[in-house]
Amino acid sequence: MFKRKILDELNKWKDKSDRKPLVIRGARQVGKTTVVNLFSKQFDKYIYLNLENSEDREIFESNLSFDKLLEAIFFLKNVKKNSGTILIFIDEIQNVSNAVTQLRYFYEKAKDLFVISAGSLLETLLDKNINFPVGRVEYLVLKPLSFEEFLLAIGEAPAVEMLNTIPLPDFAHKKLLGLFHRFVLIGGMPEVVKKYTETDDLLSINTIYDSLITSYLDDVEKYYSTNKNRSIIRYVINNSFYEAGNRVKFQGFGKSNYKSREISEALQLLEKTFLLYLIYPTTNINIPIIPNRKKSPRLQLLDTGLLNYFLGVNEDIFKATDINNIYKGKISEHIVGQELLSTSFSFLYKLHFWVKEKKQSNAEIDFIIQYKNNVIPIEVKSGKTGRLRSLHQFMDQSSHKIAVRLYAEKVNIEDTQTINKTNFKLLNLPYFLASKIEKYLEWMSNE
Repeated sequence: MFKRKILDELNKWKDKSDRKPLVIRGARQVGKTTVVNLFSKQFDKYIYLNLENSEDREIFESNLSFDKLLEAIFFLKNVKKNSGTILIFIDEIQNVSNAVTQLRYFYEKAKDLFVISAGSLLETLLDKNINFPVGRVEYLVLKPLSFEEFLLAIGEAPAVEMLNTIPLPDFAHKKLLGLFHRFVLIGGMPEVVKKYTETDDLLSINTIYDSLITSYLDDVEKYYSTNKNRSIIRYVINNSFYEAGNRVKFQGFGKSNYKSREISEALQLLEKTFLLYLIYPTTNINIPIIPNRKKSPRLQLLDTGLLNYFLGVNEDIFKATDINNIYKGKISEHIVGQELLSTSFSFLYKLHFWVKEKKQSNAEIDFIIQYKNNVIPIEVKSGKTGRLRSLHQFMDQSSHKIAVRLYAEKVNIEDTQTINKTNFKLLNLPYFLASKIEKYLEWMSNE
């Protein structure tokens, strides 16, 4: 069992006076069940209900009143009602619609119990007009392991300590960059990381990538009932690996003849299951950051390790000194996006990038984030700062004078200027510090 940062969020939830039943969302096999099992060790009693199991499912399918339902759970799981703190985990809750309905009564009638639910295909319930009780539940999203979690999983606790030392000492840079390359190569899917820690063999994890991708394709049967729709979504899953990192158009996606609406619906459904993200651009240089859904989104997949395996670029990453040189820089952008996503467990957290699209002049910034009241541009680029033309266009318009560049070199603050002579400070950070950008902006302002 790996130490996951979401455990801190679960402890905050546990300590709330107005706690509601918690729904943990996330793609299949990102470790939801494992995390709750680890969290359960803090309780006096733990009741695990897996609704893929017929016996557990039958409890909720019997149409009992809530009081009788609760009595049945405690009786069948041989737990006394008043036996200290009790955590009830309802896994694969999407299999029984009544179980979803009962969550409101756990909140209204059994606030002394700690109730968590999870499921890999929760969003398919929306197609059946089954909704989670509004205002009676709360949500957290679990994603693949972050770089920091990966380091803990492979036994590199001293590296984690260095990762959280601000500013990073120069002597730690080379080792952390090497470990980050390993993370980029392997990715953050828990089963893959577990296999790697046990074998220290990169070839041994290939079969797990295969099984993960196959399981996602097999889930298509649960998404759609018609053969045509199954074919569309299978096509979209397969071609999403090739389109990852690109701005995509729904019409002709993956050089197909499918209609724009068909592709759009498939991509949106897969986004709800957290297999991919559609990152929409904005033209804003000030808050609020408003995505423009009329413009083409950029495609981000669940995990960079899966992407590498599907594309066959593993050997390139293994040999690389700078991941920005691989696959036209898309792998470096993708892993940075994955690290930025790992900083939040909120369902509402979205990635954004910035564009300026005119006939004579186009510009695009890889990512933007809100820091305090400012919109901070983030470029994932190697090379000289003079080549960051899109960044220069952003800074010429910006009211603040701070930008971030992620690259392979050491931490550095650079006083520079745009082609139009606008002065600004460029915070240069190695790729592996993508999740620490806000902390470094704070350090930079103090400096």
